[in-house]
Amino acid sequence: MAENKPPVSPVIALLSTALDTTWRMFVPIIGGTFAGIGLDHLFSIAPIATVVCLVLGVGVSGMLIVRQLNNVRNFKK
Repeated sequence: MAENKPPVSPVIALLSTALDTTWRMFVPIIGGTFAGIGLDHLFSIAPIATVVCLVLGVGVSGMLIVRQLNNVRNFKK
């Protein structure tokens, strides 16, 4: 039995995509920064771990956004 789903409003789809993109941008970057600060204090190597974890956070954030964009493009087909 096929389930009839109501069509999704373009405004709702746009807002949900924007919110999804927002967490993908900020969580890895902020998390990497705090993890780096913690590692710097733990091992007394400031600011090496902060910079490395920040760069890793930006990379992970970019990868998550590219993956999301690919999913959005495939969803329209």
